[in-house]
Amino acid sequence: MKVVFMGTPDFAVPSLRALLQNNFEVPAVITQPDRPSGRGKKLKPSPVKTAALEAGLPVHQPEKIREPGFIELLRGLNPDVIAVAAFGQILPADILDLPPFGCVNVHASLLPAYRGAAPIHRAVMNGERETGVTIMQMDTGLDTGDMLLQEKVPIGPDDTVGAVHDRLAVLGGRLLVEALRQLAAGRVRPVPQDDARSSYAPMLTGADEIIRWDRDAREIKNQVRGLNPWPGARTSLAGKMFKIWRVVEAADSRGDAGKPGQVLEAGQECGLLVQTGNGILSIEELQLQGKKRMSAARFLRGNPLVPGSIFGAGPAGGGG
Repeated sequence: MKVVFMGTPDFAVPSLRALLQNNFEVPAVITQPDRPSGRGKKLKPSPVKTAALEAGLPVHQPEKIREPGFIELLRGLNPDVIAVAAFGQILPADILDLPPFGCVNVHASLLPAYRGAAPIHRAVMNGERETGVTIMQMDTGLDTGDMLLQEKVPIGPDDTVGAVHDRLAVLGGRLLVEALRQLAAGRVRPVPQDDARSSYAPMLTGADEIIRWDRDAREIKNQVRGLNPWPGARTSLAGKMFKIWRVVEAADSRGDAGKPGQVLEAGQECGLLVQTGNGILSIEELQLQGKKRMSAARFLRGNPLVPGSIFGAGPAGGGG
């Protein structure tokens, strides 16, 4: 089976490697153009491009896949199927209809839930206890095509989006191989999605990163772990910007002892306890802007905080 692969970020790399390890013919890999990255804004290849070049595969990076020249290139490759994993551009009908077996997508959610660009982040931020991967036949809608395979993955109460992402990426590769084998053998049974049960996972915005301390402690914890390791949950204190990387719900008998965002305790013995709209959080790991991530204990050794200080009262926002 000849498979043209389309993908861009880290999530897509295990899918590409799974195709190669299982002896699928991959005549070309399509990925996004190199983008400026880092402080020097040097052009950086996508993780999929790096993996493809390491495997000796031809790589194409169209700025727009709707260009007639690119569609002709695809037609010349004569693929049996196009496999897509987090490519980053919407495929037009001309491409969807080109291969005999159509286009198959690796989507990181239990469709029809969490259609859209950020399904893993949104699932963790919303406190979901499970997610998964769906292999679907692509149509012109946004993640609306018939489902070929689906498998669930639990989300632990302390899992970060990074940990869940890595598990789903590996699962995606395995399910993609299984789905393509079923397609080739004529054993696939597509299942239409129930649109009435659908939900949307939009791309993250800056507002998603800002901690609102008037929210419930568990909601804030879910936000923090749902943004770790990227892009990070943000707040401010005394005019300085912070990213909060890890928090735990404190077993504290004081109940709601202060204003949302207020530092209740700050010391080596008691830790860094912060009042929320409902409950108390212990900040375990944080990062002052321009500095490295560090434990709260290490931060407090060099930056004593006065109880009564309030997170979120400053330019980053996020106050109650």
